[in-house]
Amino acid sequence: MSGIYGLLGKDDRDRAFRVQNLGAEVIYDAVSELLDSWNEGLQKALGVFVEAETETFKKRYKLPGGGKLQEMGQNTQAQAAARKRTGQYDVAFPLKEYSAAFGGNRVDMAYMTLEELDNHLKTIFTEDAATLRFLMLDRLFNNVQGSFGDNDHGTLLIEGLANGDAVVYPPVIGSATEATEDHYLEAGYLATAISDSDNPYTTIRDELTHHTKRIQGGQNIVVFINNAEVAETEALTDFDPLSDNFVRDGEDTAVPFGLPTALPGRIIGRSNGVWIVEWDFIPATYMYGQDIDQPAPLFMRTDPASTGLPGGLALISEGKGKGPLEGSVWSRRTGFGVGNRLNGVCMELAAGGSYTKPTIV
Repeated sequence: MSGIYGLLGKDDRDRAFRVQNLGAEVIYDAVSELLDSWNEGLQKALGVFVEAETETFKKRYKLPGGGKLQEMGQNTQAQAAARKRTGQYDVAFPLKEYSAAFGGNRVDMAYMTLEELDNHLKTIFTEDAATLRFLMLDRLFNNVQGSFGDNDHGTLLIEGLANGDAVVYPPVIGSATEATEDHYLEAGYLATAISDSDNPYTTIRDELTHHTKRIQGGQNIVVFINNAEVAETEALTDFDPLSDNFVRDGEDTAVPFGLPTALPGRIIGRSNGVWIVEWDFIPATYMYGQDIDQPAPLFMRTDPASTGLPGGLALISEGKGKGPLEGSVWSRRTGFGVGNRLNGVCMELAAGGSYTKPTIV
């Protein structure tokens, strides 16, 4: 993102709040332009995990059933017993406000340079990104149903991925019977034990594909890992590393191609039919897998347009002085909940018996 002084065509050492030099309205417009660019770019980054923004507080997913046709024998006059699909589950989304304040006295503002103002703005943008990242990952890795007291709709139950509760999902490949699902897994072995025989990637891949279909030649399944799991991953027999930008591959070297784009972190290679992405915001000894060609798991709630409240990160000016940002408040109103509970798998690399939610930072 370019600095605010770039938008203004000024030197970064210029005083930001000298109204007689730049003008309050000019600075305010430049900040608004930066905000628009930030919100647009952040929406693209969220697209991996977020299917859509929604103004609704609750959604209902209706699921197809399973089973086989009823055998009627040779008596074509017989009437099959009536059946009705009943599979469904409800999900809901919280909505809270997150904010940061910016301000200073008239002397601070008079001496502040555009570079200093730019650093203040970057700090707010960094805090905004960190907040959204935390909310997304905290919801995805949390296998316990949450609740939110909505002022207009009462207590909302916030779901994570499929967690072994009473919801019955369509049959997996190889079965004709609906069944419950749990996408919060414990490996049964430590991260240091990852090997060809104890391979978390095949488990995550199979868990993500057994409700849909397995495509010949593989599909766009991505598993995000911490740097702590890179060495064991690269030691797998089936691991094909990504090409080094400064190394020319030999004729007999397998090189991954068709890389997915707009992923956070760094793609390090492909193994056992999945892309491996090193992203250190994934807690060590945990992995998260998702099929990026299927509807993303999360929905991001926003205020209804009829309220007039702005979407995204917004500048709410409450300045008491002449400075355009003096005493201002920056706000984002949002919340995340899982909608598609089958497109995501969290795995803990441990041998403690059951999945335990990690600490998200």
